[in-house]
Amino acid sequence: MAASEEASRPFAGLSEVSISEDIPVEGDISVPMSSSRRDDEFSTLDEPVKETILRDLRAVGNKFIHVLYPKRSSALLRDWDLWGPLLLCVTLALLLQGGAADSDDQGGPQFAEVFVIIWFGSIVITLNSKLLGGTISFFQSLCVLGYCIMPLTAAMVVCRIVLVGGSGTVSFAVRLMVVTASFGWSTFASTAFLADSQPPNRKALVVYPVFLFYFVIGWMILTFSPSQ
Repeated sequence: MAASEEASRPFAGLSEVSISEDIPVEGDISVPMSSSRRDDEFSTLDEPVKETILRDLRAVGNKFIHVLYPKRSSALLRDWDLWGPLLLCVTLALLLQGGAADSDDQGGPQFAEVFVIIWFGSIVITLNSKLLGGTISFFQSLCVLGYCIMPLTAAMVVCRIVLVGGSGTVSFAVRLMVVTASFGWSTFASTAFLADSQPPNRKALVVYPVFLFYFVIGWMILTFSPSQ
C-alpha cells in the first residue's frame, strides 16, 4: 500500500525543495549582438545629416559607374534605390523643354509627359518581367531601368550643345550617331543586369520591351529641336 502511494507521487519530494532568498538568480536571456553590428546601428542612427547625404551620393555615383561599365554584378540589384532614376528622369524632362514643337503647339513632349512615359514604361517592363517568371523584385527592376537612362540623358546634353551651332545636316548626323550609341549602351547595360533573372527561353520576350522603351526615349531626344 505504501509502495503504491509512493509511486503515485513521484515528484512529491520536490515540493520540499526551496531556493533561499539570499541566493540571487542571475542570467541573461537576451540574444547577444556582435559589437560590429551594434556599432553599425549606432553609426547609422547617430551620424550627422551631412554624412548621410554624402553616403547616399557616393552610392548613387557607384551605380552610375556600374552603368558605364556594365557587368554581371549584383551590386546594383542588391543596394537598389530610386534617387538616381528620379534625378535622371527630372534632368531629361527639363532638357526636353523649350523645343520648337512646344512653341508651335505641335504636341512637343511636356515635363509631365516625359515623366509619365519613363516611369509608366519602367513599370510595364517590370510587370512583364515578373509575369514571364523573372526572379528580380519590382523595385530592383525599376532601379536598373532608371539608372540605365543615364547614357540617353548624357546624349541629350550633347545634342543640346550641338544644336547651339545650328540644326543642319551635319548637326543631325552627329546627333544621330550620339543617340544611336547611347540607345545601344542603355539597352546593353540594362539587359546585362537583368539577363540572369529571367528564364533562358524567355529572355527575348523581356529584352524586346526594353528595346522599345529606350527607343522611344531616344526618338524624343533625336527629334528635339530648340525653339527660335
